[in-house]
Amino acid sequence: MEASAEQPPPQPPHPHPGDHCIHDGDFVVLKREDVFKAVQVQRRKKVTFEKQWFYLDNAIGHSYGSTFEVSNGGSLQLKKKKEEPASETKEAGTDNRNIVDDGKSQKLTQDDIKALKDKGIKGEEIVQQLIENSTTFRDKTEFAQDKYIKKKKKKYEAIVTILKPSTRILSIMYYAREPGKINHMRYDTLAQMLTLGNIRAGNKMIVMETCSGLVLGAMMERMGGFGSIIQLYPGDGPVRAATACFGFPKSFLHGLYEFPLNKVNSLLNGTFSAEMLSSEPKASTPVEESNGEHGEKQISEQADEDCMAEGPENNPEEQRAMEIVPQDPENKEPKDKGSKRDYIQEKQRRQEEQKKRHLEAAALLGERNADGLIVASRFHPTPLLLSLLDFVAPSRPFVVYCQYKEPLLECYTKLRERGGVINLRLSETWLRNYQVLPDRSHPKLLMSGGGGYLLSGFTVVSDSLRADPSLKSCASTFDSNEAEEPAAKKQKCVGSGS
Repeated sequence: MEASAEQPPPQPPHPHPGDHCIHDGDFVVLKREDVFKAVQVQRRKKVTFEKQWFYLDNAIGHSYGSTFEVSNGGSLQLKKKKEEPASETKEAGTDNRNIVDDGKSQKLTQDDIKALKDKGIKGEEIVQQLIENSTTFRDKTEFAQDKYIKKKKKKYEAIVTILKPSTRILSIMYYAREPGKINHMRYDTLAQMLTLGNIRAGNKMIVMETCSGLVLGAMMERMGGFGSIIQLYPGDGPVRAATACFGFPKSFLHGLYEFPLNKVNSLLNGTFSAEMLSSEPKASTPVEESNGEHGEKQISEQADEDCMAEGPENNPEEQRAMEIVPQDPENKEPKDKGSKRDYIQEKQRRQEEQKKRHLEAAALLGERNADGLIVASRFHPTPLLLSLLDFVAPSRPFVVYCQYKEPLLECYTKLRERGGVINLRLSETWLRNYQVLPDRSHPKLLMSGGGGYLLSGFTVVSDSLRADPSLKSCASTFDSNEAEEPAAKKQKCVGSGS
């Protein structure tokens, strides 16, 4: 064979905008077995995952879904899948009754294994030597051998898969690592919320959530940058730690608005004015400038409140791992006088921009023609829902999530007394995972006890709504639309002679 016919080793493709490759600065999800972690790709930045540290420099340029092996020095090497020959037969026993776990079946000691690691031998070779030096491996059944190999690979093979963030992956990650930050909302419950709320492109949605921005990010992903979302937030500003993990482009943020929850009553009463926004004690970072990335202090304070409300069940190390939202260096106050003056001017410009966005959100809410309402907060749902339903147009869905059933029962009763809603439904989803393997598929022994409750329904025009003077224009609009529709005429059926 000629030398010119030899092909060089494949190089990682050059990143192009819009492709499915990993770029510097992207948010990605690291996966190992059933463990997930969201991080941002940065050159020469050490990442710790499952008691191992490495750098993500070599992952830049590769496609999402690639699997890498951590080598010495923390560098990643692309791992190619090896096809096992189908004709290979394993030597296995019939049962495990004669196998005694006395700790003497393995000939390799811990010092031998450590020496192999120091020599730079890969985890796959270490697992193979463990199998060869085990005196009871061939006596085990085929299923027990697969279980043994899987256990040793998890311990000695440093393999990491890099995935593109999505609603399903991030919801599974949060529910497994820190469910308190998302109010113990399970991923199937979130899917039901998106379906019942009719989240789609082109909608005008209202969302009130205290789930670290996970519900907001799920809505933005489904809408695809088309339409508008008005987020109502308590406190000084919205927390969007999970929203930042999605890594949305800036075009997705043009239709995202925010409005303080404590100004909703004044908006309903007609007493809202621009001067009320200037009297706020602290202005949050604008959405366009920060891309949903607020300071770590604000995020950690809000997250600590969630954790305190749920109890001390979360590991502090995991909490630090989840707060991957970087702090904007522009928000730090400089020491020099010249730069300090620029910092003040930049801060004033951001406050004016934020005030302008608040006024735009107030104008959108004042139209009272939203296409849906999503509520998922740690607050009592009844006063929130009764106030926010006035901003929703008739024949539109609304969904309320709560970790407990009793607040939603009270909300159900209040809505029945108030009227203006139909098809009220209080539901709870039931989920159980299954192991699907050849000849041993069965439900898993451990399952989730509950993923929360949902109250859903549709808005309608009621008599009290038409009698409200503040909503007379809205009702007249619906009447004019009905008057424009011509009445259906009955057509005479001409009988044939046959």
